[in-house]
Amino acid sequence: MNSGTANKHAGKTVKVKQVGSPMRRDHTQRETLVGLKLNKIGRVAELIDTPATRGMIAKVAHLVRVVE
Repeated sequence: MNSGTANKHAGKTVKVKQVGSPMRRDHTQRETLVGLKLNKIGRVAELIDTPATRGMIAKVAHLVRVVE
């Protein structure tokens, strides 16, 4: 296993907090929240800061806040 790729992203993280409910939203937004390790209002997840993660945050920006 190549540990070089894991160390490259080790210092770059982003914390997101869920502030909105996915009720009455498209099911893909609910699945995106689950992919971000969020599924309850008030829950905070610390994720590796990648373009894919930033895209997921942008998709549900009305339901989450970036904490740090």
